[in-house]
Amino acid sequence: MPDLVPPPLSLYVHLPWCVRKCPYCDFNSHAAREPPPFEAYVDALVRDLEHDLPLVWGRTVHSVFFGGGTPSLFPPEAIDRFLQAAAARLRLAPDAEITLEANPGTAEHGRFDGYRAAGVNRISFGIQSFDDGCLRRLGRIHDSREAEAAVKLAQDAGFDNLNLDLMYALPGQDLAMAERDLERAFALQPAHISHYQLTLEPNTVFHVRPPEGLPDEDLAWDIQERCQALLEQAGYAQYETSAYARPGRQCAHNLNYWRYGDYLGIGAGAHGKITLGAEQAILRRWKQRHPATWMAAAGSAAAVGGDDRIDPERRPFEFMLNALRLHEGFAVAAFEARTGLPYAAIAAQVEQAVARGWLERDGGRIRPTALGRRFANDVIGLFL
Repeated sequence: MPDLVPPPLSLYVHLPWCVRKCPYCDFNSHAAREPPPFEAYVDALVRDLEHDLPLVWGRTVHSVFFGGGTPSLFPPEAIDRFLQAAAARLRLAPDAEITLEANPGTAEHGRFDGYRAAGVNRISFGIQSFDDGCLRRLGRIHDSREAEAAVKLAQDAGFDNLNLDLMYALPGQDLAMAERDLERAFALQPAHISHYQLTLEPNTVFHVRPPEGLPDEDLAWDIQERCQALLEQAGYAQYETSAYARPGRQCAHNLNYWRYGDYLGIGAGAHGKITLGAEQAILRRWKQRHPATWMAAAGSAAAVGGDDRIDPERRPFEFMLNALRLHEGFAVAAFEARTGLPYAAIAAQVEQAVARGWLERDGGRIRPTALGRRFANDVIGLFL
């Protein structure tokens, strides 16, 4: 059996509050009925980080991601205080990518200057659409004018590493509307675009009461194909199922997820995955979901919602669930180092997928074909 080798490490920080819960959102987010306790929450984040530090002693953190919720609800001073506390307790790489998710409806003049001064060097905007009708049907709190203004505020503050989240197959959307969304995104010249289909996730309002006017499967596929072509023509290379980037501007934090890297998860409902080299084990840990419950327990074992050690039988599926999202696929050596399993553990399934035209081999690398990317769930299912 190959040794498990700890991969690159990231830090995920969950900031759970938002102005209003969107009807399609299944994340651990909570509508703020009054100003959130920003200072107390940062104190709890630091306690949570200290509690988990023994899992990652001596390791370098290559990326930090503030997700939510709506992290841009937090004032720059709170983000700065947390990053200073994290830098005093962790070894942050000098070129670490530090991303903050932002909602255009919470963008204010001067805030982006503050985030940049705090050390944030990448902003991810939840735009979703530039069509005001679509935005209303999605329950978003911003309009297209505010979206464009927020992006320009960030650019004026010196941010050139920006991601725009866009969804397609929206209620009432046709092909021309989806094309216009991309055209307006291109005009803003972001470094990265995340383009993904609206799905009706369990435990959401849309799952219980689906919106009217959803495109059928054929139209959704036409939109996807057309938008992929437009993104390529505009210089955005697709490197993952729903991620497109200018050269050298792929999201380092998300790449680490998809390459089965490690990440420490702190905050209410945060999830983490840590390779324990000395124990030759892979640990998944998640925190209590409700902000008040988690804050009261942060810094103690009671804040942990659960621990799960990933036994060897489950590792091939976990690895493939992530790695086969990437156009680059994976190196056989990386599979062995990050799962502690020999290639023989997946050889039969890989051969089956190659025979079906879903995967291709290139030396020591295995990657999905165009057909395999279209039938990604079927390919990944081979490894269950």
